[in-house]
Amino acid sequence: MAELVFSANDLAQMRFAVSPMWEVGTSFRLLASGSVHPVHRTWAEQVRPRVAAAGLDRGWLAELIPPAGYVADFINPAPAGQAPTLAEELDGILAAPADRIRQDLDRLVDDQGRRGPRLRALHARPRTRLVRVAEEIETYWELALAPYWARIRAVLDADVFYRARQVAERGAGHLFNDLHTSVSWDDNVLRLPRRQHPLSRKTAGAGLLLIPSAFTGPGPLTRVTPPEPPQLAYPARGIGALWEPRPIIRTDALAAVLGRSRTLLLAELESPASTTELARRTGLSAAGVSQYLTALRDAGLVSAHRAGRSVLYARTSVAESLLTATSP
Repeated sequence: MAELVFSANDLAQMRFAVSPMWEVGTSFRLLASGSVHPVHRTWAEQVRPRVAAAGLDRGWLAELIPPAGYVADFINPAPAGQAPTLAEELDGILAAPADRIRQDLDRLVDDQGRRGPRLRALHARPRTRLVRVAEEIETYWELALAPYWARIRAVLDADVFYRARQVAERGAGHLFNDLHTSVSWDDNVLRLPRRQHPLSRKTAGAGLLLIPSAFTGPGPLTRVTPPEPPQLAYPARGIGALWEPRPIIRTDALAAVLGRSRTLLLAELESPASTTELARRTGLSAAGVSQYLTALRDAGLVSAHRAGRSVLYARTSVAESLLTATSP
C-alpha cells in the first residue's frame, strides 16, 4: 500500500483525462494475457484474430507490454488536455528523451528478466526505432479500438461527468473513496494498492491525473514519472454494459429520412463489419452496400477502419444518438 500526501495545491491541480494510449496498453495486455473477463469476451473474440493476422501479438507492443508486471512508462505520456487524440499522444511518445526510453527499458528488463530483440534495437537506437513503435500502435488502434471508440468513449465520458458531479456535490474525499474498493482517502492522504515502490511528492510530482479506463482489469493502475503529475487509471463505471447489444425496437422514423437500406445498415452495425459481411447479412448487393456506406460516412454516421485487406465500418456516436432517439 502506497500513500500519496495532498496539499491544497495538489488538489487544485487534480484533473480528469480520457487517454487513448491507456486504452491501447490495457487492452493489448488483456488480449496477451490469454484469459479475458466475460465482460470483454465479445470484443476479444472479434479483435484477437485481426491482431494475430497482423502479427501484432509478436511485435513491438508484445515486448513493451508484457502480460503482467511493469509497462514502459514512456508509452503513457501525461495527457495534455481532457481528451487528447491518439495522434497527439503519439507525438508525446515520439518526443520522449532517449535517456528516458533507455531507463524505462532497463527497468522493464529488471522486471521481466529478459530483453527481446526489438527492445535491444530500441535501446540501441531509440530515436529511429520509436517511429516503428508508433506505427505499430496506430495499426493496433485501427484494428482493435478505433471501430469501437464511439462506444468506449461514451462510457469514459459518462464516468468523468459522474465523478465531476461527485466533487461538486460531496467533495474530493468522497470521490476518492468511491473510485475503487482498494483506494481510500483519509486525512489528506490517498492510499493506493499494488505499488511496489513508495510514493512521495518529491518523487511523484504535483497534482493528480485521474483516467477512467475500460480495460484496466479488476483494479486501478498508476504511473509515476516526475515532473509530470502522477496518473491513476481506474475502472470506469458502466463497463459491465459496454458490449451488450442495444435493442433497436423500431427504425421507421429514421428510415423515412435516411431510406430503408441505409437505416438497415446502421441497425446491423451493432458491431463493426465489412461490406461483404453486411451484404451477406442484409441481402443487399455488395455494390449497393458500398454506395450506402459511402453516403453514411460522408454524413458522419459511420466511420471506416482498415483491417488488413478489408475495411471495417462502425457506427459513430451521432448514429448511436439517432438510433436511440428514434426508438421508444
